[in-house]
Formats: sequence, C-alpha cells, structure tokens
Amino acid sequence: MKKKIGIQMISIATVAIILTAILVMFAFYEMFQRQIWDNMKIYAQILQSVEKPDEATMARYRELEQELRVTWIAENGDVIYDSDVEQDTMDNHGERPEVVEARKHGDATQIRMSDTVNKSYYYYATVLHDGSVLRLAREADSLVSMILAGVPVIIGVALVIWLLCAILSRVLTNSLVEPIEDMAAQLDAQDQVETYEELIPFVQLVKKQHEDIMHSVTMRQDFTANVSHELKTPLTAISGYSELIENGMATEGDVRRFAGEIHRSANRLLTLINDTIRLSELDSAEQNVSMEPVNLYYIAETCVNMLKINAENHDVNLEFSGKLVAVVADRQMMEELVYNLCDNAIRYNNPGGYVYVSVGEMEKEIYLKVKDTGIGIAKEHQERIFERFYRVDKSRSKSTGGTGLGLAIVKHIVARCNARIDLESKPGEGTEITVYFKKSR
Repeated sequence: MKKKIGIQMISIATVAIILTAILVMFAFYEMFQRQIWDNMKIYAQILQSVEKPDEATMARYRELEQELRVTWIAENGDVIYDSDVEQDTMDNHGERPEVVEARKHGDATQIRMSDTVNKSYYYYATVLHDGSVLRLAREADSLVSMILAGVPVIIGVALVIWLLCAILSRVLTNSLVEPIEDMAAQLDAQDQVETYEELIPFVQLVKKQHEDIMHSVTMRQDFTANVSHELKTPLTAISGYSELIENGMATEGDVRRFAGEIHRSANRLLTLINDTIRLSELDSAEQNVSMEPVNLYYIAETCVNMLKINAENHDVNLEFSGKLVAVVADRQMMEELVYNLCDNAIRYNNPGGYVYVSVGEMEKEIYLKVKDTGIGIAKEHQERIFERFYRVDKSRSKSTGGTGLGLAIVKHIVARCNARIDLESKPGEGTEITVYFKKSR
C-alpha cells in the first residue's frame, strides 16, 4: 500500500513539475516576446525623432542595439537603407505584410521568414511623417537560443523539486498509513487506537465483522462439541445394550426391554442426524429455494392433525383456528416451521395443558401463532433459545427426546423467508411464539 501511494504521489508531482516547466517556458517566451516588441517600438520612436533620417543617422542609432536590423522604405516601396543588406540588391518592399499593415494602421508587428536573407524575424514597422516606413527587425533564432539557454536551469530546478517531492511523499505516505497499520495491529483494541475521523465508520464495520467472525467460530466450535456429546449418548446406550445381549447377560424379558431402548436411541440418533443435516443445508447460501404462494392455513391445519396423536401421548390438548391466508415461501420450509414450533410446544407443556395454533392477517402482515400453557421461559433465557442445542431445562429435554435444534431450524427458516419472529413467555405461564410474514403484492 505504501509503495502504491508513494508511486502515485511521485507520479502526480512529476506531471505537475513537467506541466509547470512547460507553462514557465511559454510564459517566459511570451514575456520575452513582449519585451522585444516594446524595445523595438522604443528604438523606432528614437529614430522617428530625427527630423529627416539619413544613412549616417541610421547607422549611429543602429549601434544602440547591434541585434536590430534597420530598414528604411520609401513611400513607393523602394528600400532607402538596410543595415544588414545592400539596398541596391533588394527588391521592392511595398508589399511586405508588415509594411502594408503599417500603412493601414500607423504601425504593425509581424513574425515571418525574410525573403531577403532567408531567416525568421520579428518585425516592427511604423509610418514616418513623410510617408516612408521605418522597419526594425530582430532575428527570431536569437530569442529561441536565449530560451534554450535557460532550459538546463529549468531542468536542474525541476530535478531538485522532484527529489524534494519524492522525500516528502515518503514521509507523508508513512504518516498517512501509520494509523491504519496501528488499527490493523490492534484490531481487538480499536477504541484506544487513534485514526482518521473518516475511517471511523469503516473501523466500526471491521470491528463488527471481526466480532461476528469470532462469534461464528465460537458457535461452530460449540456446535461441534455439542453434536459430539449428543451423538455419544444414544450411541453409548445402543452399544451397551447390544453388548449385554451379545454376551448373553440379558434375560428373555431384558432382551425385549433392551431392544426397545436400542430402538428409541436409534430413532433419537436418526432425528439428531437429520436435524444437523437440515441445519447445514439452511446454512448453505447455495441452496436452491423455490419461493411460491403457499397456503399457510392448509399447512398449519395438516400439521396440527398429524401431531394430535403425539399431543395425546403427552396429555396435551392441541387446537387450531384461523382463516385462509397465503404467503410467498418454500413449502417444505413452511411445513418444517409449523412442525418444529408445534412439536416444541407439546414437548415442553404440562400434563393437561393446551397448545393453540392460529393463522391470520393484519394490515401489512400475515402471522402464524403458536401458544402453549407449558413451563415457560425465564427472561434471561429468551434471547438464547434459538441457539443450537440450547435448552432451558436440559433434563426435561432429554426425557422428551428433543434434539435442541428445532428452534435453531425455525430461526434459519424465518431468516430465509424474510420474516420476523416474536417471543413472549413467563415461567409457569407458558410461551407464545409468533412469526410475521410480509404480504405479497
């Protein structure tokens, strides 16, 4: 990062130096060119002050500025005098651009190639009182050579500036990146690290993501430990009972009882494995979910009818009410959602208790409500009951055969369906869980 920032800053500085040097050269050229015109006008004014210029006068004032070429042109265009060329060898200058322009406006400036000496000149021409034209010229090559003479100085200054920019860019890069490096090195103590005000939202986001990752890692570790523990219990029971039968240590009556225990442990093991696989599927973002209009009333009614025998075995009364409503969801997920909520309400109920299942709609939402008269959940446990393998009453959960994954599955399904879940519970009074779905448009 430092190298990239440093290269970018030096590149910007290099471009700025080059552009500045070019602009300075152009500005210098324009300034020098204006100085040339001003000087030529001054010399022309000096020569115009002579009442009647002659060759001797022209030669005398020519000595004031050796680089100037002085030409005196008659009204008919003939050359009366030229400081650099014999006037007898020169053709008529009446049609020279600067002469024509001077006769129109009184004076004129021109930059062009001289037809007489085949060199580029700066020309200044002015009309005298007798109608003749005084023309001064300066060779353009001399101006270019003067500018070129200053190029080494400009290059030298540019190199010094570039070197200073390189040093400053390194210092600035270090000062810019240092707070970010400190933040990265002390990710767990970001509140004590000074950083840029603009980076505070980013720091908070990174901190939250870091906490989420750590929480996820902890949950996965706990999940692995819990799965291992939960699998160990039924497997130990199966192994123990089967070993007794295998070694002939069980009577004929014990064999029947042991077989029943093996069967129950195997069912518990199978249920635990199925729930674990299902949670893994729900965790996967790649799982294809078919969202379609689903009759929630029909699904809830079917589930209640299916669980009535199970409720009777637990001495629990199961009732259903509601109206025909539909939600956009995955049918299998809806069946699992209703089943897990109802099954949980039955398992953690009291003998002679009730479970009320209802579906309905409000202004903007459709709801599924499962209310029981069971043992209830204390306030300190309510935020955690949707965690995997979290049990309020562990001994009761084991006796009822629950895996501890039912409400975790419910939470994942609710999230997949973009729904929300609400929990109300008091110990000894029961629990009410409501899932709210958005109405389809």
